[in-house]
Amino acid sequence: MPPAPRLRSVAVLVLEGAKPLDVGIPAQVFTTRASMPYEVRPCGAAPGLVTGGDGLSYHVAHGLDALVWADIVFIPGYRFPDRDDPPRAVTDALTAAHTRGARLAAISTGAFALAATGLLDGRRATTHWHYTRALAARHPLVRVDENVLFVDEGSVLTSAGAASGIDLCLHILRGDLGVAASNHAARRLVAAPYRSGGQAQYVPRSVPEPLGERFATTREWALRHLGEPLTLETLARQAAVSPRTFSRRFVEETGYTPMQWVMRARVDRARELLERSERGVEQIAADVGLGTGSNLRLHFQRILGTTPTEYRRTFARGE
Repeated sequence: MPPAPRLRSVAVLVLEGAKPLDVGIPAQVFTTRASMPYEVRPCGAAPGLVTGGDGLSYHVAHGLDALVWADIVFIPGYRFPDRDDPPRAVTDALTAAHTRGARLAAISTGAFALAATGLLDGRRATTHWHYTRALAARHPLVRVDENVLFVDEGSVLTSAGAASGIDLCLHILRGDLGVAASNHAARRLVAAPYRSGGQAQYVPRSVPEPLGERFATTREWALRHLGEPLTLETLARQAAVSPRTFSRRFVEETGYTPMQWVMRARVDRARELLERSERGVEQIAADVGLGTGSNLRLHFQRILGTTPTEYRRTFARGE
């Protein structure tokens, strides 16, 4: 068994006008418990009362000194982000934390505070769909992507609307602790372990999209049949539409072609089996529909940049 993961420090930076759900998501996902090697500290520009958005306020015990201590700093969204930048002391503290090696993760309109540091210049980022144009206008050097749920640029991460903060947090957990830990957290939150879709599906449209629920059901069916042959025709037949319609609409909803999505789902399932079982690589490859160990190794290297053996050595927890 590998040693227990080291305790990681998480700061949740609560700014004036902070949105309650944006604050609560990382605080709940990473809250300290036996199964979660994180310590969470909500903080503000200064200790004390912070006036939030939507009629709520927050009493934080820590000021910006918490950023000196943190491995990950979450910046929740806040009201009127397109009007004024955060105080200079806040942007300086974020920049210093990043220089020290901390990851900075913005939820929703928290991307504006992160952009104010200049750390997003030349990088991809996202924010709530209602504010994507404002972010691009206020920070023209940021490559704003309005069609994704989150963007991981390594040391700086951004997410779309509030619920996308869950997707971002689970993504961070997958990278830190592996798929099994992320899936466990998702079950605790009663949330989807992995949503590959973009936020474009939430932008108001004049024409209703009647196939969304049917396609979601097809994806759930596919996850239960990963070990079987899954072709475009098979999936389209399950959704009761033509392959052409299925392919086009699937890309619109998820950002992936059907076969790309299936491949990533198979790799994720293989990751969980490597973490939680003692099955050999050849057996796992057969179980998830990748056929041979060589095929599994090929896709692991292409998608994750590692081998199944190295992945198991890093994340295996045992049963």
